[in-house]
Amino acid sequence: QVQLVESGGGLAQPGGSLRLSCAASGFTFSSYAMSWARQAPGKGLEWVSGIYSDGSYTYYADSVKGRFTISRDNAKNTVYLQMNSLKPEDTALYYCAKGSGSYDYWGQGTQVTVSS
Repeated sequence: QVQLVESGGGLAQPGGSLRLSCAASGFTFSSYAMSWARQAPGKGLEWVSGIYSDGSYTYYADSVKGRFTISRDNAKNTVYLQMNSLKPEDTALYYCAKGSGSYDYWGQGTQVTVSS
């Protein structure tokens, strides 16, 4: 069965960095685009970033452009989200998802809290 397991969340100070990982299994990872989304407390789900199946193209929400970098390692079935220059408004539960635009599987999420 498809599994997506996020890790790497935690507490960071404003201006700090975190790297999230999402380990995938149960499908041919290299054949699918992957995405990251987040949900802040009391708010709806916000798409953050996506990457093509071969990693050749990446795209970002305006709110994170220039600060976050998505990447993937198809040999390790893992997608990453490098988050730099973190802001308190980046505090959210971060999810990875299989697909781009429409998503059929989601991970359980990893919490990111940005606070001094």
